[in-house]
Amino acid sequence: MKDRNWFQATIPQPDGHFRDAAMARQTSLTKPSGSLGRLESIAVEMAAMQGSDRPQAIPLGIAVFAADHGVAAEGVSAFPQEVTAQMVLNFLNGGAAISVLAEKTEARLCVVDAGTLHRDGYPEPVINRPVGHGTRNLVHESAMTEKECRHALSLGRDVMDEWLSYARVVIGGEMGIANTTSASALASALRVADVSELVGPGTGLGPDGISRKQSVVEAALARLGEQDDPLRILAELGGYEIAALSGFYLRAAMTGATILVDGFISSVAALVACRLNPDVRAWMLFSHASAEPGHRRVLEALDAEPLLDLGMRLGEGSGAAVAHGLLDSACALHNRMATFAEAGVSDG
Repeated sequence: MKDRNWFQATIPQPDGHFRDAAMARQTSLTKPSGSLGRLESIAVEMAAMQGSDRPQAIPLGIAVFAADHGVAAEGVSAFPQEVTAQMVLNFLNGGAAISVLAEKTEARLCVVDAGTLHRDGYPEPVINRPVGHGTRNLVHESAMTEKECRHALSLGRDVMDEWLSYARVVIGGEMGIANTTSASALASALRVADVSELVGPGTGLGPDGISRKQSVVEAALARLGEQDDPLRILAELGGYEIAALSGFYLRAAMTGATILVDGFISSVAALVACRLNPDVRAWMLFSHASAEPGHRRVLEALDAEPLLDLGMRLGEGSGAAVAHGLLDSACALHNRMATFAEAGVSDG
């Protein structure tokens, strides 16, 4: 039986020797030092993560975790709850944004039923591992028991181990109607910012809907009261897919994979992972700034600077899949550009 506190194990940090070597190589390439901007630092960090002189952005693995939320009963989404299951089928059929982007990047896409309301299972290749069938309504009671929360964390670990252990770079995505409400509540309980700064339109709510959503989050926080234990906060306010994402990130770091974090909900899952085990942070790159207003505050809490700002707020891992091209370019430039000595160019 695996250790129930597996997620608190020490995670080795990226290799400083290879970081230094990569920085030295960057200064020897045929360009003014620093002229490729963040593409240089991406390559350096990936060299350290991979313990390699020649970092690679492939193979890429993507896992999208889907689950339903009891808090949807409070009218916090512009879409009905059955959309969660419908989107799982859309992922399966290749019609979703992340499906298109996974094909474009030649990534393996794992779609995981972490706990949707659909009880009959989905066709293969969906990974049917539901922790439950929708969380409880976090306004009135704990969304998950501690046992369910640990189960969801372990689900993320197992997806990494069983399906994506070969990947050098991984992306985690999510799907779940009402999960921006859960993510906003988690971020507030983790003291990122006030509720008013974290609650946004989600699936497209107008001002009245945002106000109602804010009231729902405030009611959930009032029920919880002051709490410092991140595992307890995750169980009280989280979702099966958010907890699974946190576990996925933690295990990815333990295996030495580069984690490319997506938008608001994925970043909240990353924050939870960091609160459970701060060692995981060194393995994360942050893909983009979501248009969801709370995302910037979550990024600040993670001391993270996103690579892109495209006004995206879809989720699914889509922003990270777009940003993956930057990692691929950074590695190609680092590995294949000539040095001044090789090219016979004066370095000044």
